[in-house]
Amino acid sequence: MNVTERFLKYVSFDTASDEFSPTCPSTDKQKLLGAELVAQMQEMGIADAKMDDNGYIYGTVPGDPKLPTIGLIAHMDTSPDASGANVKAKIVAYNGGDVCLNEEKDIWLREADYPSLKNHHGKHLIVTDGTTLLGADDKAGIAEIMTAAEFLLKTKMNHATLKIGFTPDEEIGRGADLFDVKGFHADFAYTADGGSIGEIEYENFNAAGATVVFHGLNIHPGSAKDKMVNSQYLAMEYQSLLPVHQRPECTEGYEGFIHLTDMKGEVEQSELRYIIRDHDMKKFQAKKEVMTAAADFMNAKYGAGTVELTIRDSYFNMRQHIEPCMHIVDRAKKAMTDAGMNPREVPIRGGTDGARLSYEGLPCPNLCTGGENYHGRFEYIPVEDMEKCVQMLINILTQ
Repeated sequence: MNVTERFLKYVSFDTASDEFSPTCPSTDKQKLLGAELVAQMQEMGIADAKMDDNGYIYGTVPGDPKLPTIGLIAHMDTSPDASGANVKAKIVAYNGGDVCLNEEKDIWLREADYPSLKNHHGKHLIVTDGTTLLGADDKAGIAEIMTAAEFLLKTKMNHATLKIGFTPDEEIGRGADLFDVKGFHADFAYTADGGSIGEIEYENFNAAGATVVFHGLNIHPGSAKDKMVNSQYLAMEYQSLLPVHQRPECTEGYEGFIHLTDMKGEVEQSELRYIIRDHDMKKFQAKKEVMTAAADFMNAKYGAGTVELTIRDSYFNMRQHIEPCMHIVDRAKKAMTDAGMNPREVPIRGGTDGARLSYEGLPCPNLCTGGENYHGRFEYIPVEDMEKCVQMLINILTQ
C-alpha cells in the first residue's frame, strides 16, 4: 500500500481516547487499530512486531550496525474533542477557492476561514464530510512511518536500524506513561506528530492540569436568605479572578495561557477544570501561583475548604534535553531539504510524547506530517505533503 491507501485505512478506525477512563489504553478500540498495524508489520517482514497489554506497539527494521539506531514514534488515538467515528474521507483536487465538504448539510471548508488552504493550490486534499474529524493527528504519522519502513524492507539501500513505536492515549497526555524506553533500544528518536510541511519542533509547553472544586450549601430558595451558598456563583467568581489576557484566544507563539476546558455544577458543588501552559518555566510557575492565590483569597473570604484546588504537572519543555544533541535536529533538517521542504523551527503550542520521552533519556524532536486544522471537522491533509514526509523519514534513516 502507498501512504494514502494506508492513511485511508487507518482513519476508518475510531480510536478516540477518553481522559476519564483509568485504563491503559483508555479505550479498547485503540487496540483494534493496534492489531491491524501489528498484522501489517508482520506481513511486510517485521518479525518482532508486537502489541503489549497496554496497547503499545513495537517493531524493528534491522539496519547497518555501524549507524545509529533511530526511533520513529506516532500515536494511535485521536482527540476526543470531535467525533472520530464513521469518518467519511474523500480526496479533492484543489485548485483554489472553497471546498464543499457536505452538500446536504451545507458544510464548506472556506479559504477565508482557513488561509492555509492558499498554500495547497494544485494538490490533492484528503478531507472529511464535515461531521467528524479526519484523524490525521496522528494517523498520518503512522501511515508515513509504515510506508517508510516498507520501503526500507523492499530496497537494498544502506540504512540505520529503525525502531518503530506506536502509542495509545497521547491526546490525553498519557502516551509516554508506559512506553518502554529502555527496551526500545534507540539512540534517539523522532515523533511524527506535527503539522505543516517543513516544521520541526523541539520546544514545547510546560504543562499542568488543574481541578477546582467549589463547596456550597443548598437550601429551599424560599428560605435561603443569609443561608444559601451557591457553588456555581463561587465558580464564576473564581474564574473572574484569573487574568483575561492569559486565555488561549489572546496568546500566540511563546505566550502561555490558562484555559478553562470544562465545567459542571449545581448549588451544592461545582467543578472547573483547566489546563496551564507556558514555554518559560518561571512564567509557568507564576500561572500556577495565580491560580493558588485566587483559591486562597476565596477561602479567606468564604471560609477554609470552600475552594479545593488540585494542580498536577503533565510534562515539561524538552528543549533543555535536545540542545546537547542538536545533531539530531540538523539531521532532520537535511532530510527535509533533500525531500524538497523548507525546514522551519517552530515552538509547539502543545506537547507530544517526545517531550516526556526526552525527559526519560530518549531525545525526541517532533517532525511534520503535513496535516492542517487538527482536532476539528475541518481537518485536512494534502496527499503530496504526506508523500514528502515519507521521503523525509527515509532520508533520516539513510544519511
